[in-house]
Amino acid sequence: MKIVFFGDSITDCDRDRSDESSLGNGYVKVLADKLRPIYPDMDIELINKGISGNEVCDLLARVQRDVIDLQPDAVVIMIGINNTIHQFKYGKELNFKQFERDLVRLITMLKEAGIVVIFLEPFLLPAPDKKRMRNLFNKELEIIHRICVEMCDEFVAYDEMFNGLCESNSYTLYSEDGVHPTFKGSNLIANTAIKAIRKHLM
Repeated sequence: MKIVFFGDSITDCDRDRSDESSLGNGYVKVLADKLRPIYPDMDIELINKGISGNEVCDLLARVQRDVIDLQPDAVVIMIGINNTIHQFKYGKELNFKQFERDLVRLITMLKEAGIVVIFLEPFLLPAPDKKRMRNLFNKELEIIHRICVEMCDEFVAYDEMFNGLCESNSYTLYSEDGVHPTFKGSNLIANTAIKAIRKHLM
């Protein structure tokens, strides 16, 4: 069973890009450490293809090389937060129609290649400098939810879960900057993602 993890910095997490076996130090590594002991007799190959700073259009540009050509059984995607952040950080407008076209094309290419698609919803925690991004991010999440629930084999929601936890705990427990998860945040991502992945292990 070969699984590729595909996304931005939350997936990348300082992986060594010269080493195909490097999983970084984020949720992918946490998930691997949990998954392999459950299936000690199964040959499970996990590959991290996250690249920090990527948006949906960047995944679309490299999906053939970094995912489809590897012929995995499944791909786990978390993407979208940079589409919102880059509008505020660099003034790069989030074009919702183009965003939707790119997301649909990305998932379509993976499905046509016979790959199981597991989509992990991006999230934004209430850090003071991120609160102004919430309205735009909510509009993006509406598109992600509508498309991914229908097109993907699995859709795992995180934004509501994390923000619900932040009502009774400081957001810094899960992410110091509201975007990149702490170890506790990565552990929560891994625990819920692994349930979706296990449905498709063979």
